[in-house]
Amino acid sequence: MDLSHAEAGLQNWLAAGFHGEMDYMARHGQKRARPAELVPGTRSILSVFMPYQPPGTADAEAILADGERAYLSRYALGRDYHKVLRNRLQVLADRLAALIGPFGHRVFVDSAPVLEVELARQAGNGWRGKHTLLLNRDYGSFFFLGELFTDLVLPPDPPLPQEHCGSCTRCLGACPTQAIVAPYRLDARRCISYLTIELHGAIPEELRPLIGNRVYGCDDCQLACPWNRFAVTSDETDFAVRNGLDDVTLVELFGWSEEDFKARLAGSPIYRIGYARWLRNIAVGLGNAPGSLAVIAALQARQDDPDPLVREHVGWALARHGV
Repeated sequence: MDLSHAEAGLQNWLAAGFHGEMDYMARHGQKRARPAELVPGTRSILSVFMPYQPPGTADAEAILADGERAYLSRYALGRDYHKVLRNRLQVLADRLAALIGPFGHRVFVDSAPVLEVELARQAGNGWRGKHTLLLNRDYGSFFFLGELFTDLVLPPDPPLPQEHCGSCTRCLGACPTQAIVAPYRLDARRCISYLTIELHGAIPEELRPLIGNRVYGCDDCQLACPWNRFAVTSDETDFAVRNGLDDVTLVELFGWSEEDFKARLAGSPIYRIGYARWLRNIAVGLGNAPGSLAVIAALQARQDDPDPLVREHVGWALARHGV
């Protein structure tokens, strides 16, 4: 559970400003690398992962190749993973308590300053790929990570004896915005997942054409990774595709009212970006789409949107089509 070796790398990453607007990452400082400061009394951490790709999902590469369709990261097609995995971890804690008696614990699923990839690596769940995500020889990288912090003294699992990326750099070359600036080093400010999810304001104009039809997140580095040939699908019904989001046109999504957005995406991780950023992202996708009459009409219908963020991106998109 000693993460002191990761402190310098974390500090250098923050000092470079690669976290962008994610101020919370700097605010927590080195607490990310010091679990016992985050949860006093922590002596062991259980690191788990859970595959999320639902079976029968539309082919990701085919969607990306069709400029009229919207691409949403495969992890976001179903129910919010935070709740699903957190509940699973709590069940695990309850079962342990039934066997050994009450014990101190806290569950985390991407919800606190936790170096989850490094914890998973040290637990032997995989190795850090050059795209910075955890890789596993049997599961690839299409899975969620979660942690159970405990005050129990448990025998540690060793890290894997070796990593398995070798000389491969496919993930670096696949990134549309070249956000992976070097192996194991990501500039979040250029990452499409950051731009479409974490960024609150306008997307930098020079990056908009590179986003293509990706309206929520990006999977390109994972899709390019040879280890994801072994990625498995999940039988978790909560991860099943909702609202046909694995194969839907940009025009259709842009036509959703705010009421549609709230009703259809309730319980989805997409819900948290809010309606304005949802429209912002789709406007960029429409600006990059083939200039059909339907695309132009959809954009023109929102060129007087009450939200200035939406109006600005719609105006950019229309200009892209010479309108």
